[in-house]
Amino acid sequence: MEKSHGVIQRERSVKNSLPRTTEPLTHQCGDECSEFPRREVPQSHGNKSVVRGLPVSLRVNGELYELLIPPWRTLLEVLRENLCLTGTKRSCQEGQCGACTVLLDGKPINSCLYLAVEAQGKEILTIEGLSRSAGGHHPVQKSFVEKGAIQCGFCTPGLVLATVALLDQNPHPSEDEIRKAVVGHLCRCTGYVQIVEAILGAASEMA
Repeated sequence: MEKSHGVIQRERSVKNSLPRTTEPLTHQCGDECSEFPRREVPQSHGNKSVVRGLPVSLRVNGELYELLIPPWRTLLEVLRENLCLTGTKRSCQEGQCGACTVLLDGKPINSCLYLAVEAQGKEILTIEGLSRSAGGHHPVQKSFVEKGAIQCGFCTPGLVLATVALLDQNPHPSEDEIRKAVVGHLCRCTGYVQIVEAILGAASEMA
């Protein structure tokens, strides 16, 4: 149903009641982000002021980053939009699909539900850092390729990091333990058979 002219005019009036300005969304490297559009940032209105950001220190992939971010920003948003680490995927944003998984002090978490300010003082590992620390492809990544567990690849970073965490805690998991570890990681391509085979292969390779 199309909106009437009066409704549209009222919506425009409400939208324009708060002064706004646009700011480019910049990466840590200083380049304007090409993946995300310019954002509208609310400014002060009357006697009210908007919190623009808090100083936050994050250790990501062994490097320390000093950032100024709003307190409500999720770790997923900061990793992708501020640090250019787009291997961490944005999907459901409800903690249901596993695509945004990163390791926090060695444990897998859904970064879409985790506030960036709460990650201070912790070691954050993304898929980019995994390859870097291994000096190439990690054995888990190699096994995923060899066993055909990668098709579209969207779920792969989260699954790889969940596998790394599993094998760190349990170097010789059973098939049932593997299936339990990847609960919450949705894959619409492989049917999970190749994923389980890849994890078993990685466990054998790393033993």
